[in-house]
Order: sequence, then structure tokens, then C-alpha cells
Amino acid sequence: MAAVAVAGLAAGAINAVVGSGTLVTFPVLLATGLPPVTASVTNSLGLVPGNVGGAVGYRRELSGQRGLLLRLLPASVLGALTGAFLLLHLPAAAFEAVVPALVGLAVVLVAVQPLLTRRLAARRAGAPGPPRGWRLAGLVGAAYATGSYGGYFAASQGVLQVGLFGLLLAEPLQRLNALKNVLTSAVNGVAALAYVLVAADRVDWPAAGLVAAGSLAGGLLGARYGRRLPSAVLRTAIVVLGVVAVLVLVTR
Repeated sequence: MAAVAVAGLAAGAINAVVGSGTLVTFPVLLATGLPPVTASVTNSLGLVPGNVGGAVGYRRELSGQRGLLLRLLPASVLGALTGAFLLLHLPAAAFEAVVPALVGLAVVLVAVQPLLTRRLAARRAGAPGPPRGWRLAGLVGAAYATGSYGGYFAASQGVLQVGLFGLLLAEPLQRLNALKNVLTSAVNGVAALAYVLVAADRVDWPAAGLVAAGSLAGGLLGARYGRRLPSAVLRTAIVVLGVVAVLVLVTR
């Protein structure tokens, strides 16, 4: 119980600052003996308070982004419903087969994030002004795709969002992070609601409560203090935990 609560705390903080908190909680939930699908559903439900806490903590960086959020939220919500539907209706064996690859992809994304961030900084100069036309269509498509990914399996959803949105928006990284926090909150919240309504039997409620309590505190702390953490240390810890998760999954 202590390990799950601490994992929730760490994941909430990491999600607020970077994204990829699932790479902390998911291996811990697996280590307690939960099946992969139950662990994923429980994890998504438990991380919602932390996502909301991170979004609230970054509210200053959201200034001037209301119009864009209103355009992207419907696509994110529809994507979340798509991903939740796939998770609940595809055979558990399909999830167990694909999730090591998804975790591996998430680990790679976290590891290459510094390079991605530098590339994004170079491209932003070529994408000035509010998004219109093909750029807006690309953002909506990215919101749907990352929402579907997040509804199915939440690991590194935020890293994907920052990477894709950064290619199309001339915004500083912190404002992209604020946008990511709101959309991730919506995706995880909608997916969690779907799980509660149609698959409550797949939720481990004590574990979800522990993750939720920890992630709420972590989200608020991460938004306030997380930017001061050495990014290299944080990234290394996430990659190590992700590798552990892959090893646990392939040796079950």
C-alpha cells in the first residue's frame, strides 16, 4: 500500500512536469499482482486527480489558449472514448501482447525528449501566429490520436502531445506543457468515467484510491516545484522504471 501511494505521488509530479508518470505506477501495480488490463484501468482512474492538480498548477501558462483548447478538447474526448472502447473490448491477450511495445515506445520517447525539444525550438520560428488551415487540422488530428493512445494506455501520452503540438505551435515549452496537462486531464477523466460506468469490476478500488491520493499531492507539488528538479535525473529514473515494466511484462 505504501509503495502504491508513493508511486502515485511520484507519477502525479512527473505528469505535471514531463508526462510519463504511468511508467512509475504501472510497474508497481503489476508488482502487486494485478493483471495488466486491471493495472491499466486502475492506473488511469487513480491518476485523474493528479492530472487535474497539474493543470491547476499551470493555469498561468494557459493564458490566451482558451480558444485553442475549445477546439482540441472534443477531439481529445472522442479519442479517449475510442481508446477506452478498444481496451475494454479487445481480448486481454491482445493488450498483454501489445503493451510491452507501448511501454518500450514510451521509454524511447522519454529518452529522446531533449533532442525532440531542441528540434521543436528550431521549428517554432517557422510556425508563427494562431493555427489555421492545415496546422489546425493537424492539431485536431494529433489531439484525437494521442487521446486514443491515452484512453488505451496512458504511458507517455503527454510526451507525445508536447512533441506533436510543438511541431505546429509557436509556443514556449511551458505553455505547451500547460496545454498538455489540460488535455491529459480530459482524456484520463473521460476514460476513467467510461471504466467506472461499464467496467467497474476491472478496477482495483483500494489501489485506485491510493494512486489518486498520491497523484493529487504529486500533481500540485510537481506544478509548483517540479521545474527545479534536474531533468537528467528525472528522465533516467523514468527510463529505468520503464525498462523494469517491460521486463515484468515479458516474463509474466
